[in-house]
Amino acid sequence: MEILYLLLPLSLGLALAGVAAFLWAGKNKQFDDLDTPAKRILLDDHNTPKTNTKKPDHTEKEQ
Repeated sequence: MEILYLLLPLSLGLALAGVAAFLWAGKNKQFDDLDTPAKRILLDDHNTPKTNTKKPDHTEKEQ
């Protein structure tokens, strides 16, 4: 029975911390755009330079 004196305030504090984190995330607009992060991996990133992975062909003879 004595463990309830520890666990009950601890669980209430943890629940209040979760509610506070949820309210903070809502206030800071963390839930405004839920679709873009999921689709971002499918889009091409035009800002990164593309590297040439093709090796030069040395089989042709120069004239």
